[in-house]
Amino acid sequence: MREDMLASILSELNGTSADIEASAVISTDGLIMASLLPANLDEDRVGAMSAAMLSLGDRTAQELARGELEQVLIKGNQGYVIMTHAGEEAVISVLAKSSTKLGLIFLDVKRAAEGISKLI
Repeated sequence: MREDMLASILSELNGTSADIEASAVISTDGLIMASLLPANLDEDRVGAMSAAMLSLGDRTAQELARGELEQVLIKGNQGYVIMTHAGEEAVISVLAKSSTKLGLIFLDVKRAAEGISKLI
């Protein structure tokens, strides 16, 4: 039931912009809770990498006195990976095209993260 509700939030998020290529809800320990990922991406690998990046981001934010980590942004020449906390227990990870307008994506991801945090 909860997984269906999470998948529904992801589906709505992916539908808000043609620039969002994939999304997933991942527990802070790296387990996929729900995902809309392309077939060529291994869910376990995405979960593990997301957990590693969050851990590193948390530590970096603390060590450099930036406060609590809110988001991790990775930019590659093929697009973006955006990870945002969705409550204490989870993170939402989004793959977006390189041509995207980041401000709009950030807003949509924030809304989705708020919905997810209420479910978890």
